[in-house]
Amino acid sequence: MTSSSPQTPRRFGTVAIVGRPNVGKSTLLNALVGAKVSITSHKAQTTRHRILGVRTQGQAQFAFVDTPGFQTKHLHALNRAMNRTVTGTLSEVDLVLWVLEAGKLMPQDRTVLEVLPDDRPVIVVVNKLDRVTPRETLLPWLAELGQLRKFAEIVPMSAQKAADALRLLGIMEPYLHEGDWAYEEDALTDRSERFLAAEILREKLFRLTGDELPYTSTVVIEQFAQEGDLRRISAAIIVDRDGHKAMVIGAGGERLKRISTEARQDMQALFSGPVFLEVWVKTRSGWADDQAAVRAFGYED
Repeated sequence: MTSSSPQTPRRFGTVAIVGRPNVGKSTLLNALVGAKVSITSHKAQTTRHRILGVRTQGQAQFAFVDTPGFQTKHLHALNRAMNRTVTGTLSEVDLVLWVLEAGKLMPQDRTVLEVLPDDRPVIVVVNKLDRVTPRETLLPWLAELGQLRKFAEIVPMSAQKAADALRLLGIMEPYLHEGDWAYEEDALTDRSERFLAAEILREKLFRLTGDELPYTSTVVIEQFAQEGDLRRISAAIIVDRDGHKAMVIGAGGERLKRISTEARQDMQALFSGPVFLEVWVKTRSGWADDQAAVRAFGYED
């Protein structure tokens, strides 16, 4: 008669994903969760909120926080709120993932390094490995990176590859604490459908305006009602100037129509049901430097 081995204990932990703007933090979060819970864009400073994504893998449950990219210039009220989000998050989590772009260590990266906690394990995620050829050229850079401070791990990878995300989950698991999970096994995020609708629309706004539109533009959901399977959503795109309003609307309203259509399609896929979406464009000058407006539009301050 053989005795069965004791069951592996459950583990749970909160994990912050930090780094300078545009290093792939949101892409990494979506890869680790296995679903799109954070918007991505080539435009820097796309993420403005802490986004909680949840992944349960085997006996381990990870609660990920995707922070805004740490801001080192243009410190108006919006950016100050975003930076407080980053530093506040780092004081609350069990593990930190510091995301770098493979082969690059920029002044902004060193600014983030300065705020990394000394009392939390920090894993360096060297992202966009697939862009480095030949790979051997990265070795001296990795050696230099390891001299900056004592890191728990340094993990070269590509967030675009599902196998790399699974490998990273396995590396992180021992750093979680033993204990009960905080979320249901099939949970993906703690964010409301209203919040996710705003994020989807903001992603389409940035993707379809490119560098024309300042990143201070934002989205506010003015109405979110559910009628059976149908979600009826009214949203406002807030811009700083009337000239920006014209950029968003486009000739004959074509750009706004495309933004709205692509956002509605993504919302229907995410919510698994029909969506009626109305989108308006409104001007509110100087909102990003108005602390009351920053709070009213849902940003931590």
